[in-house]
Amino acid sequence: MTSEDAHRSGFACFVGRPNAGKSTLTNRLVGTKVAITSSKPQTTRHAIRGIVHRPDAQLIIVDTPGLHRPRTLLGRRLNDLVYETWSEVDVVGFCVPADEKVGPGDRFIAEQLKKVSRRTPVVGVVTKADLVPKQQVAEQLLALQEVMDFAELIPVSAKDSFQVDELSDVLVSQLPEGPQLYPDGELTDEPETTLIAELIREAALEGVRDELPHSLAVTVEEMNPREGRDDLIDVHALIYVERSSQKAIVIGRGGERLRTVGSQARRHIQALLGSKIYLDLHVKIAKDWQRDPKQLRKLGF
Repeated sequence: MTSEDAHRSGFACFVGRPNAGKSTLTNRLVGTKVAITSSKPQTTRHAIRGIVHRPDAQLIIVDTPGLHRPRTLLGRRLNDLVYETWSEVDVVGFCVPADEKVGPGDRFIAEQLKKVSRRTPVVGVVTKADLVPKQQVAEQLLALQEVMDFAELIPVSAKDSFQVDELSDVLVSQLPEGPQLYPDGELTDEPETTLIAELIREAALEGVRDELPHSLAVTVEEMNPREGRDDLIDVHALIYVERSSQKAIVIGRGGERLRTVGSQARRHIQALLGSKIYLDLHVKIAKDWQRDPKQLRKLGF
């Protein structure tokens, strides 16, 4: 086997401003939903690992929260998670959407990336290329080129799979030679309870007001097969908010909104587990949990 034919394996992560398309791109590369997506900023809160299996390589993508100027202890911890991930991966993909001008937030991230680019290659990725004409994509590539020196630059669209395979090739080319790190067929190393909590949070984020996303957290308290049934799993979960007014928003009039959240989440969780589930959801107030170290620990941050 020549060096060119050798199997490669390693880690990549996507970084960028909130809502730059990182989670959608991760899911498209992996081929299934491992990271939740939402139009709301700071949707991703955990470094979710998605595994891309290829004959010539195994690429593990770490989907990180969007880097931002933090206003709370939670915000600082999410940023720390991003920086920690950068120091551990083999290649970084810097995502900038095609339909938004390169701005101060992108330049702030680029300045931070310059500190790691001496030892870790950084690939510039123009996301959401399907939303604008080709000329605008070209202009965005030129604008991004002026922000920092990239190992490579590539436009993609996760929505219609434009150049997603090519991006996979670019990332794999930066990985070291090595054996598989995960068994065939494994798509994520996240515990099922973490993924279920994230799917519930994604459903709860849909259609809520802008101030609510940061205040939402979900924990799975219990998950067990129903006694006497091998085709049904009972899942008991808590949705945490910070104030009683937020609790009212999540529950909705007569509990209608919470029923919609449960219905949407149940569909995705059943697809994840390959089994019918009974989902028991309750909403609980944890006052100012984003600023309280004790409550952050309890909620897994």
